[in-house]
Amino acid sequence: MTRRAPRACVIGWPIAHSRSPLIHGWWLAHYGLPGSYEKAAVPPGEFDAFMAHMAADGFVGGNVTVPHKEAAFRACAARTATAEALGAVNTLWIEAGKLHGDNTDAAGFLGALDADAPEWDARLKTALVLGAGGAARAVLHALRARGAASIRLANRSRDRSEALARQFAGVEPVDWQARDEAAQGVDILVNTTSLGMTGQPPLEIDLSTLPDHAVVDDIVYAPLETPLLRAARERGLRTVGGLGMLLHQAVPGFERWFGRRPAVTAELRSLVEADVQGHRP
Repeated sequence: MTRRAPRACVIGWPIAHSRSPLIHGWWLAHYGLPGSYEKAAVPPGEFDAFMAHMAADGFVGGNVTVPHKEAAFRACAARTATAEALGAVNTLWIEAGKLHGDNTDAAGFLGALDADAPEWDARLKTALVLGAGGAARAVLHALRARGAASIRLANRSRDRSEALARQFAGVEPVDWQARDEAAQGVDILVNTTSLGMTGQPPLEIDLSTLPDHAVVDDIVYAPLETPLLRAARERGLRTVGGLGMLLHQAVPGFERWFGRRPAVTAELRSLVEADVQGHRP
C-alpha cells in the first residue's frame, strides 16, 4: 500500500484572504515534495468538531489563524513551552495519535527582524509596543527573549495593556495618548495594531525622538509599506514590515508536516508581495 501524501491546511474564519496556501504550495513545488495545503473555513461554533475529526479527515496538521488560536490551545493534548507561555496555538500536528500545538509567531517576528535588520538587537534595551492583542503577546515574549530590559506597552484600552503587563516582567503600560512621549529613546518600536492596514486609518506617532539606530517594525503586511514604515524610512531609520513575519512563522510547520525545513527566499517573497499588491508575477 502506498503512503498517502501529507495534507495540511490553514483554519480560520474568514479565511479567503490567507496567503498561507500560496507560501506552502510554493515550497512544495520548489522542493518537489508530495503533499497539499488548503484553506479550511471553520466558523467558531464548528471548530471543536473540526479538531476532533482532523486526523480522520486525512490532515497531518495545520495552521490556525483568527479567531481560533486560543481554542486551538485548549484542543491540544500537548503543547510546546512557547505555546504554553502565550496561551495560544497557531501550528498543529498529529503525533502518536495526539494533537500537538506550537506558537511560531514569536519566532516569525524574530526571524523577520534578523533577516531584514541584521544585528537589530545589538543595542536593545528599551522597546515600545503598540497594541495588546494576541500578536502583541508574541512580540513581548520575543523581545524579552532577546534581552529587552524595559518594554513600554500602549493600547487604546489601557485595561488590556495592564493585563498583559502583569504577565510579562519588565513591561510598563502607558496611556495611548502618551505614545509620543513613550517613543522617546526606544531602540525598537513595534506596531501590532491594525492601524495603517489597508482600509484602516494610519497610525499617528511622532518618530522624531527615536535614536538613529532605532528600528521600526510594523507587523501589518497589506500594504507592504504602511504609512508608519514610510515615515520611518524617510527619517532614515531601518524598517521591517509584516510580510517577513508571515513568511518566517510558516517555516516550522512546513518542516513538521512535510519533512524538510524550507528557506524564505527572495523568489518566494516576490511572489507573495505580488499577491498582496493584487497581481501575480
